[in-house]
Order: sequence, then C-alpha cells, then structure tokens
Amino acid sequence: MDAEIDHYEVLGLPSGEEGAKLTEKEIAKAYKWKALELHPDKRPDDANAAANFQQLRTSYDILRDLKARKLFDDLLRVKRERRLRDSQRDGKRRRMVSDLERRERDAAAPDAAAMEREEEARIARQLKEEIARIRGGGRASPPEKMSDGGGGVNQEKVLKVSWEKVGEDYSADKLREMFSKFGEVEDVVIKGSKKKGSALVVMATEEGAAATIGSVIGHLGNPLLVLPLKPATVADSSSVPKSAETERMSNLVGAGYQAFEDSVLKKLQKAAEKQR
Repeated sequence: MDAEIDHYEVLGLPSGEEGAKLTEKEIAKAYKWKALELHPDKRPDDANAAANFQQLRTSYDILRDLKARKLFDDLLRVKRERRLRDSQRDGKRRRMVSDLERRERDAAAPDAAAMEREEEARIARQLKEEIARIRGGGRASPPEKMSDGGGGVNQEKVLKVSWEKVGEDYSADKLREMFSKFGEVEDVVIKGSKKKGSALVVMATEEGAAATIGSVIGHLGNPLLVLPLKPATVADSSSVPKSAETERMSNLVGAGYQAFEDSVLKKLQKAAEKQR
C-alpha cells in the first residue's frame, strides 16, 4: 500500500520530524543522487530495477507536491504519536496494582486509540487520492471551492481562520480542540504560506459557526482572525433592518476583505505586545 511506504527513506533521506524540515532543494538533490544509483541501465541483472526506479520517481513526486507532502507528514506524525501512546499505555499497565484500578481508568478515559486509528485512516485515504492525482498529472482543487447544493458543504457552516506565522503556530488538531468548545467540528483544512497561516473550519451547524465569531481568539501572542466564509443572508432586507454588525460583515465581501483582515490582525498583535 502506498500509504505504508516511507517516501523519505526511498530517497535515502531522514524521516519523521527531521524529514518534514527538509527543503525542496535538499529533496531534489537527494532524488538526483538516488536516480543515478537506481537507474535500470546500471542494474541490468536486477529484476526489480524498473519497479524500484518507478517507486523512486513516485516518492519524489509526492514529496515535491506541497499538499501530498503535508498529508504524508501528518500521517507519519499520527503514527509516531500512536506508537508513543501505545508505549506509555503498556508502561502504565505494568505498574497497575490491581484489575479494579485498570477497569476504573479505562472506563473514565476516552478511547484515544480508536480516535487515532480513525484519523490515521482519514489521512491515509486523502494521501491515496493525492497519489492518484499526481500519477494522473492532475492538479489539486482548492479547499475553498464548496457548494451549497448537490451534496456539497453548506458555506454558512464554514469559517475562514487566519493568523500570522509568529509565535506559537496552530495545527489542525489544536484548531479542532478550540472550535469544538462551541459545537461539533466536521473538518479542519490547513492552508497558508511561510508568512501567513490560514485554515477552513467546517462546523456541524450554522449555530455553532456563528457562536465562534468573536469567541475564538487563539493565543495572546498570535491571535486568530475568525470570519464566516459566507456571511448569513437576511431573508427580507426591506422588513428587517440590518444591524451594524451585519453591515460590517457584508462589507467584507470582495476587495475590502484582505484589508480588513490585515487591519484586525495588526490591532490584536499591538494589544498583545502591550500586555507583555
């Protein structure tokens, strides 16, 4: 299975947290050296030479594709965390003084192992889709393209979250934890660049999405800007007067959106610096 292959090891690179820090130039350099070593012309007696060279090319294509590499790094992270948790759990079990204490602890604790297996399976499915896309020569579709009908995502349940790449960063798990205080979170999609991070958070209900606005602010040193992907519409504008908040949110659509986002981030950061 493709998801079980360590693509860093295929290129002769360190894996895990160290591999995730490698630059595109370092990955390309490693591929060139490995390609010279594994080229079928240099291995005429190796029946697996062509297959090994093809796997090398596939692993390189995955690691140089930003979305596929991010999914693969997430998959490796989940596996590391699961192995660590299993090791810690085994150590605790050896220290148990009675079966009664074990049953009480297991009854009170959530089934973390099942949640980890579910997350691992989800990331593995996404990685498999990206591998198929890369092999087919396609491009990744942006997460923002969501529809209201035809089985798509209700955009009024989707929140656009952004932050600066300063101080403590935000992972998908951390955002899910913060937003789940206001309702069930269906999905979190991390995007962003080197200077700015962003994500789309899909809540289970419109009420849950609305409750997070102005309530989820993130770390004091690196605050979050949380805005609806699609502001809720007013049923009859002639009979229901727009509030000042509705007018403000309406003005976010279009060219003024980015300017507003940058302005709020600067204000939050200045406030955080004053409190240090």
